[in-house]
Amino acid sequence: MPPPNHILGHGIDLMPVERLQRSIDEHGDRFLQRVFTPAELAYNAAHARRIEHLTGRFAAKEAVLKALGTGWSGGIAWTDVEILATSGPPSVALHGEAARIAAARSIATWHLSISHAGGLAIASAIACGS
Repeated sequence: MPPPNHILGHGIDLMPVERLQRSIDEHGDRFLQRVFTPAELAYNAAHARRIEHLTGRFAAKEAVLKALGTGWSGGIAWTDVEILATSGPPSVALHGEAARIAAARSIATWHLSISHAGGLAIASAIACGS
C-alpha cells in the first residue's frame, strides 16, 4: 500500500474563455445545466468575471478526469465532478461513476489549482492516495 498522500495521478488542462462562451451562446442553459452543478452555477453567478470563473471550473473538471485516468469515458457525467468554492483553494467533490472509480483507485484527497488570465483558464489537479 502506498504511503499517505502518495500521488496517484496528475492532470492539467488549458481552455480559452472564448470557447466556453461560444458553447453557452450556442446551447444556453441546457449546456450550463449539463456541465455544471447548481452549486457551481450559483457560485459563479456572483462574479463579475463569470465566464472566466466558469471556464476555470471547466478546465478543472478536465484536469480531475485526467488525474483519475479516465477522461470522459465509462459513463462519467460532467456533473460527476464538482468544483467547490472554499475560503482557501477550490476543492473537488466526486459523484456517481467518478466517485466509484476514485474509490477503486484509493484516491482520498485532491489538490487543485485554477488560474485565468489573458483569455485563458488553466487548472491542475493532483490525486493522492489514502
